[in-house]
Amino acid sequence: MSSSSNSRMLEAARSARRRRLLLALASAPFSAFASTDPTAGLSRWGSGEFRRFGFLVYEAALWAGDDPLRPPLALKLTYKRNIAGAAIAEASVKEIRNLGIADEASLKRWGEQMARLFPDVKPGDYIIGQYRAEAAVFHFNDRRLGSVDDPAFARAFFGIWLDPKTSAPDLRAALLKRPAV
Repeated sequence: MSSSSNSRMLEAARSARRRRLLLALASAPFSAFASTDPTAGLSRWGSGEFRRFGFLVYEAALWAGDDPLRPPLALKLTYKRNIAGAAIAEASVKEIRNLGIADEASLKRWGEQMARLFPDVKPGDYIIGQYRAEAAVFHFNDRRLGSVDDPAFARAFFGIWLDPKTSAPDLRAALLKRPAV
């Protein structure tokens, strides 16, 4: 085999590798988006509003499988006010405490984890929480924030909205309402 023949074969192999690499890079953003959609594979359930002292704080929407009280599910909160991330964490701890489903050591640990995860929000921002059997995963405006890898936390956190003892029973009822088909 001549050296020019070898050169052509090497160049053809390099060219094929470059094409594969370019195709992989071009499709990466789409495959990443599809795999990180927290509502993928779930059905839209109900939605409602959360108000405090008459002021609209956020709108909530629920996605779930056949049972909206069991993982996997996703809850989207679209904020209507400026709220500090630390205040979101504090309010979450308070709500979980009121449900009576966690000890103080767990509440302290979870509060610290949420305070590190939750950003300050402004009107139009949203946080989507994914309830998985083993963890709660959080997204902020289409980017992943992180997770709390504790099944007890996941149950307690989503209990804020879905537990029968929630402080917002009207919102719970609205979220659990299956849309007409």
